[in-house]
Amino acid sequence: MGTPAFAADDAATSASARWSEQKANDWSAKKGWLVGANFGPSTAINQLEMWQADTFDPETIDRELGYAESLGFTSMRVFLHHMLWEEDSQGLLKRMEEYLEISEKHHIGTMFVLFDSVWDPHPHPGKQRAPRPSVHNSGWVQSPGADVLKDPSKYPLLEQYVKGVVSHFKNDPRIDVWDVWNEPDNPVPQYREVDLPNKKELVLPLLEKSFAWCREAGATQPLTSGVWVGNWGDPAKLNPIERVQLDNSDVISYHNYGKLDDMKLCVDHLRRYNRPLLCTEYMARPQGSTFDPILGYLKKEHVGAYNWGFVQGKTNTIFPWDSWEKKYGEEPPVWFHDIFRTNGTPYRQEEVDYIRSLTGAKAPTTGTAAADSKTTK
Repeated sequence: MGTPAFAADDAATSASARWSEQKANDWSAKKGWLVGANFGPSTAINQLEMWQADTFDPETIDRELGYAESLGFTSMRVFLHHMLWEEDSQGLLKRMEEYLEISEKHHIGTMFVLFDSVWDPHPHPGKQRAPRPSVHNSGWVQSPGADVLKDPSKYPLLEQYVKGVVSHFKNDPRIDVWDVWNEPDNPVPQYREVDLPNKKELVLPLLEKSFAWCREAGATQPLTSGVWVGNWGDPAKLNPIERVQLDNSDVISYHNYGKLDDMKLCVDHLRRYNRPLLCTEYMARPQGSTFDPILGYLKKEHVGAYNWGFVQGKTNTIFPWDSWEKKYGEEPPVWFHDIFRTNGTPYRQEEVDYIRSLTGAKAPTTGTAAADSKTTK
C-alpha cells in the first residue's frame, strides 16, 4: 500500500474547501495517468447485487480484476448505493474493505461513485430481477431513487451514508477519487413514465450538499462529479447542475461517447479550469468511440480514462442503448461496450494489444485472459 495522496495535516483544508488548482495538479503529478474501466463483476446486474452479502462475489471480482491488471489498468470506477448502508452499514464497509484488498493485490486503485441518477428510479434491496435478454442495463438502479428524492425527511439518511462511507476511508490511499454523483440530471428516457418529472430540481440542492458532506467527512482524496452531455464550450450556457459539478470538483471529470474530434473539443473546453481531467465514461464502438485512437489521445493529453464496461455479463452492455426499442439476437453485430467475454478471452485481440501498447503491460503467458485467444468481429 502506498502513502496517502496528502498528509493528515492537510485534512482540515480538504474538509472545508475545494482544492486549489495547485493542489489538484500536484495530486495528478504524483498519481500519474489513471487508466481503467467502469467495473462491476459479470455476475451482478447492478450496484445492489454487486455489494449485498448474499450476492457479493469476491472470486469473480478477483478473477476479473486480474484481467484488468493484465491490461495494465491502474484504476477502476465502481458504483455504490445508499440502500446498502441503510440495510447493513458495517457489512458494506467490510465488503468494501475486501474489495479494496483484492484491487490492491492487482495494483489497481478505485474511484467510488456515491450516487447515480441513471436507469430504474425504483430500487429495492434484496433479490434483484433477472436481466431482460439482449437489453442494455435492464436492471441498473438509481441512487437515490424517486421515493427518496421526493421525501426530504429521508435526506438525513443520505447524509449518514455519505459521511459514514467517506469518513471510514478518508485516508485510504487505495481510493483514487470520490465521484460524488453520476449524471445527476440524466432524464433516463427509458423510464420517462415512472421517473420524477422534477428530478433535476430535487437533485440540485442534494448534489451541492453531497460535496459538502464529503468534505465534512474529511476526505483526503479529490472529489468530482462528471458533466456528461455537450462540450461545455460556453460557460454562460452551463445549466445549474453543471455549474455545481464544475465549481465543486477538485478534479474535473466528464463523459464522452463521440468520435475523436468530439473528444478533443471537450478536452479543449475543459482545460480552462486548469485542473486535472478525467474522462470517466467513453467507448461505444458503433458510435465511433473506440480505444484506437481515443485512448492514445487521452494518454497523450494526460487525461484519465475509464471506458464503460469490462466483462460481458448480466448488465448486457455489449448491446446498445437502442436495445430497449430494437430487438437483437444473442449477440449484436458489433459489441457496444465491454472488453472481455465471460470466459476471459478478449472480444477483439487488437484492442487488447493496443491498450497494452499504451500502458506498457505485457501479455501474460498463462490463464484465460492471458491466453489472448483469437477472437472474431
